[in-house]
Amino acid sequence: MTRVLIVDDERGIIEVLEAYLERQGFEIQSAENGVEALRKVKSFEPDLMILDLMLPDISGEEVCRLVRMESDLPILMLTAKSAEDDRINGIVIGADDYVTKPFSPREVIVRVQAILRRTQKAPVQAQTQPENGILSFNQRHLTIDPLKKEVLVGDELVTLTPIEYKLLTNMADYPGRVYSRLDLLEKIQEEGMYYEGYERSIDTHIKNLRKKMEVDSRTPEYILTVFGMGYKFGGKKDVANPSR
Repeated sequence: MTRVLIVDDERGIIEVLEAYLERQGFEIQSAENGVEALRKVKSFEPDLMILDLMLPDISGEEVCRLVRMESDLPILMLTAKSAEDDRINGIVIGADDYVTKPFSPREVIVRVQAILRRTQKAPVQAQTQPENGILSFNQRHLTIDPLKKEVLVGDELVTLTPIEYKLLTNMADYPGRVYSRLDLLEKIQEEGMYYEGYERSIDTHIKNLRKKMEVDSRTPEYILTVFGMGYKFGGKKDVANPSR
């Protein structure tokens, strides 16, 4: 059973979301402050967290930041803040989606399901597939394993957020192809789940990707800027893995 942690200081909101999510077959636990939320992330081990930004002790942004230091747990943010900068900041610090209060519980369910479809791990039986699903570039300096959802730079495992991993794999599938910010934004969203007007948030994700996987983020080898157009993947695919 998929586990969801709801974090909100309004008991009424928790009860409504619990009722809707349980009807969809989810296992639910809740927390009413940030400290309790961080404790339950470890003890409950949820598959997704619904996180209110305005909590009574530490902010939802800080909870998200602390979780992101140790985990790629999918996070759906709830916010009463309607300013564009506030919503962009939520995505930049690691949220996978957001819903603005007041909201429809049905919309929350749809967004939860969409996030889980984007971030769910490959089923165990898929690991019997041949190794040629693995992508490697520049004489195996960069390796992407889509079954394990792992990225290696040399022999070092690189921890990416779900959004960063999605951006990287979409570009790496077609080296040299130029993607606009809108193209990349659509790649990381389910149909109908588009952050309208948020193309510029892609720049932040690209910047974070470069910091994690480039030898020198100022002179990137893999994630290249195409001025006036967007970005492209510049790695050279190894001959040993020509199938993709």
